[in-house]
Amino acid sequence: MANVADQMVEMLVNAGIKRIYAVTGDSLNEVNDAVRREGSIQWVHVRHEEAGAYAAGAEAQLTGTLACCAGSSGPGHVHLINGLYDAHRSGAPVIAIASTVASFEYGTEYFQETNTIKLFDDCSLYNQVATTPKQFPRMLQAGIQAALHRKGVAVIGVPGDLTAMDAEEIATSTQNFNPIAVTRPNDDDLARLAALINQHKKITIFCGIGAADAHDEVLALSQKLNAPVAYSFRSKMDIQYDNPNEVGMTGLLGLPSAYHSMHQSDLLILLGTDFPYTPFMPTDCKIVQIDIKPERIGRRAKVDVGLSGSVKNTLTALLPLVDRHEDDSFLKAQLDFYADVQKNMKTYVDDKGKKENIHPEYIATLIDELAAADAIFTVDTGMSCVWGARYINATGKRKMIGSFNHGSMANAMPQAIGAALAMPGKQVVALCGDGGISMLLGDLATIAQYKLPVKIIVFNNRSLGMVKLEMEVAGLPDWQTDMHNPDFAMVAKAMGIKGITVTDPDEARQALIEGLIYKGPALINIMTDPNALAMPPKVELSQVKGMAVSMTKLMLNGRMDEVVDTIKANYKHLKDII
Repeated sequence: MANVADQMVEMLVNAGIKRIYAVTGDSLNEVNDAVRREGSIQWVHVRHEEAGAYAAGAEAQLTGTLACCAGSSGPGHVHLINGLYDAHRSGAPVIAIASTVASFEYGTEYFQETNTIKLFDDCSLYNQVATTPKQFPRMLQAGIQAALHRKGVAVIGVPGDLTAMDAEEIATSTQNFNPIAVTRPNDDDLARLAALINQHKKITIFCGIGAADAHDEVLALSQKLNAPVAYSFRSKMDIQYDNPNEVGMTGLLGLPSAYHSMHQSDLLILLGTDFPYTPFMPTDCKIVQIDIKPERIGRRAKVDVGLSGSVKNTLTALLPLVDRHEDDSFLKAQLDFYADVQKNMKTYVDDKGKKENIHPEYIATLIDELAAADAIFTVDTGMSCVWGARYINATGKRKMIGSFNHGSMANAMPQAIGAALAMPGKQVVALCGDGGISMLLGDLATIAQYKLPVKIIVFNNRSLGMVKLEMEVAGLPDWQTDMHNPDFAMVAKAMGIKGITVTDPDEARQALIEGLIYKGPALINIMTDPNALAMPPKVELSQVKGMAVSMTKLMLNGRMDEVVDTIKANYKHLKDII
């Protein structure tokens, strides 16, 4: 007779699970053995459960299907939490198996005992513990359906003794239903929205990830209205390509052009976005927001019209109702502004930098040029995220994921593991900071063990670059942001991965070509300028004052060389601010 662990694996296979990212041990051993005996699911032995959760989240985001990770009792499933937070906030359907101590030890403060309900409550939308064989299959099925349809993390706590018990037949359905509804505002609301749009001439469209499947509809609306199109980082790969009206991103990592367009408009249309940075939102124009989740409407901006529906379905119904706008003067002005911004962005590309201080903008441009047209990029939170946001361009086939909502360090490399396993044959490029890669360095061994042809590019600025900038604009001298790094290329070689270090900008192109065409995993360690600045689209006076105060404090503390290096490295940014 099959035990509960066998039943679990059978249900996961039925749900489409291809692999489980986990570190096996004690309370998880029965599950591990059931996977071995069943044979069709791959057990991916990560070195840290956090990396496994990141990998599962990446797989779910890229495929749109359910992914799975697991952690054994106590510390094992505690390690999952950060990666699960990221998956949950990204809307990634992930089922997490949190095996626990034996059920008869509950409440005794037993070795490695934890309360999984309390632990995972804030990073899941379904979170239960099964303690009997009759409970288990119904809970697992409910968790699978919740993760798939509510888009997030479901956690199933499983005591170690339960997995060895005889399974009981489930009395409810084990089929995974995937109904897709047509969701749009009612006809009266659409008519009122069309009337509002027809009254305005200077219109900007801003797209979030909720518009990812509506590229053609967004383009059709923008062309009918002669409206510029801005977008969030998460939606860049889906909205930017083949879009003559695009004006770039806004937000902390964005460009002045998108900010300018949104603030010059008299009507802003927000499509499928929960854009969190309210200081970048205009306050003196009409705002329309369309979102599949109505609870999000109006929580980031003073919205005048809020409608619920999928972006694709809503725009399909809306397009016949809006008038064609013949006047394209507003659009042309915004596109001219965007062209100037793009020209300025090339300043630090054409000037490649110098030895040990290569301009990261130049490196990102090379990656954009040399990477495959259908490459999958993962980006660390921090400066490498900025360079990816600004210099990696969409093709309609590329994908880019990162910790865009949770904002965690160390996500890019483990997400690349999930991407490479989920999308074999695709080029996977991880843009890592030296701070990020250091945090989960051990999982380079996972990449080597499974021979994943991941290309890891380390923007090695020997510091926590984004934190350094945050401190400087706040008027604080950067403190404890320096990184004393190992030679990452040598570490990679020790792990069985091709390692290359680049110190000269003139050698960067060839090194990247060599790494990208290599048949196996490769790490390219590039010594970038630690003083490179990533200025936001709009620089506030307080930030300028903060930078000045910070530089003064550095000088008073005998760090004049750093002040001079910062000014030299960023003369164009500083000139524009002044």
